[in-house]
Amino acid sequence: MDHLFIIFPLLLLVVAYLYTAHFRHRTTNLPPTISPTFPIIGHLYLLKKPLHRTLATISSKHGPILLLRFGSRKVLLVTSATISEECFTKNDIVFANRPRLLAGKILGSNNTSFGWAPYGDHWRNLRRISTVEILSTHRLNEFHEIRVDEGRLLVDKLILMCSSTVNLSSMFNEMTLNVLMRMISGKRYFGGDMEEEEEGKRFREIVKETFMVSGASNLGDYLPVLRWLGVDGLEKKMIVLQKKKRFVYARIG
Repeated sequence: MDHLFIIFPLLLLVVAYLYTAHFRHRTTNLPPTISPTFPIIGHLYLLKKPLHRTLATISSKHGPILLLRFGSRKVLLVTSATISEECFTKNDIVFANRPRLLAGKILGSNNTSFGWAPYGDHWRNLRRISTVEILSTHRLNEFHEIRVDEGRLLVDKLILMCSSTVNLSSMFNEMTLNVLMRMISGKRYFGGDMEEEEEGKRFREIVKETFMVSGASNLGDYLPVLRWLGVDGLEKKMIVLQKKKRFVYARIG
């Protein structure tokens, strides 16, 4: 009897999926897709690494515009320059939104930060603030001396270290963080106080980890059943990372 409590809900789930998929296909004008589209996982079975080559192979075989289903999410695959231009010009509002992913919920403060906010009044306000307060000619001119000063300090440092091997990636990264921190809080992370340099290293690691976690494939975003079952180690990493970010941001503020 116990196994019936597991099989019956799964059967209901499969039937509901097949019914809704058939109904959507008959009532909406969708791009062509690929068969078979498996229940629950959709076209996830097609994906292999590297992803861009897999998608290019699929497109060359099935056409320049395809509707794929990655689990519960619809994905539009476009490889034609003409169609891409139409998507981002005539239909730009349709494609302006962002998918609600786990990273946006946890790292993006429930999809309210600029990088994760959905298109709408809130996002337009964030764009206006960033345009006026960060990217405007007036603000860029105000921070001109900071950029010049950090560039000069970098050149001086390179001259002193020219006789040895230099990690340019790390040095440019440090200069960028120094520019940002001087714009935000008026202090330098690298090349100054040792305590602040340690804080800068933690901040740099958090930025690096944020990019890694945000760019990682999270199956829970496409197969919600995995999250319901608690199979989602990436979520725990994001929660720990967000706590680190809040601690460091509080120190900066």
